[in-house]
Amino acid sequence: MIGIPLVTVCYLLVNIAYFTVLSPAEMLESSAVAMVFGDRVFGAASFLVPVAVACSTFGAANVTAFAASRITYAAARNGHMINIFSYVNVKRLTPSPAAILNGTIALIMIIPDAANFSTLIDYFTFTSWLFYGATFLSVIILRIRRPKWQRPYKVFIGIPAICFIASLYLVVAPFLENPSLAYLYAAIFILAGLVFYFPLVYFKKVPLFMDPLTSFLQQALEVVPPPEQPNIYDNSESSHGFSLEDESDFH
Repeated sequence: MIGIPLVTVCYLLVNIAYFTVLSPAEMLESSAVAMVFGDRVFGAASFLVPVAVACSTFGAANVTAFAASRITYAAARNGHMINIFSYVNVKRLTPSPAAILNGTIALIMIIPDAANFSTLIDYFTFTSWLFYGATFLSVIILRIRRPKWQRPYKVFIGIPAICFIASLYLVVAPFLENPSLAYLYAAIFILAGLVFYFPLVYFKKVPLFMDPLTSFLQQALEVVPPPEQPNIYDNSESSHGFSLEDESDFH
């Protein structure tokens, strides 16, 4: 409740500082507004600006690596991915298979044009906001379809609605303004996951080599299945997380 508003205020103050010191023309002409701002305000100490940017970038990358691997871990734990990605390291209890998978995907995504950093940004922006929008939309749908679910935190329904509209704009607007093959690559990469999801997860058609492969990866990575997850729902609710009364509403 404090972190997000505090970061929002910091971003607003930084932008106000930019507009106070620099003119709109200077901001449009500059490829690094923070550097120009630092030269104008800090003088000889302007080298602190790129140092701060580098520290912020490293922190953001570190947080993304930790958070993304745990999203993959949670998806596998709920049966939406192969079981090996839900395993954790026996010593550090970290989801190392999920972290390795995300790192491998990140490397694959930069192969088409590894020399162009903007390509990676295009991939990440399109893909991330697409799934952010799906997440916001799912909050709205579940609030309507499963109103009696137990929710440790219940957000005001208008917030995910506004965020969904914003994410939809961030996905569609760049494509309409400047169509690029990067968006096509990202879409194909996302849809390619269905090739593995339907046979392996949805229909549970596990190939014969999966058990030996899982055993090998367990030994190589020193990982084990996670402990059982406690049920957060009341006893009156079914294993799917909604009550029998909710179920009868849809017949």
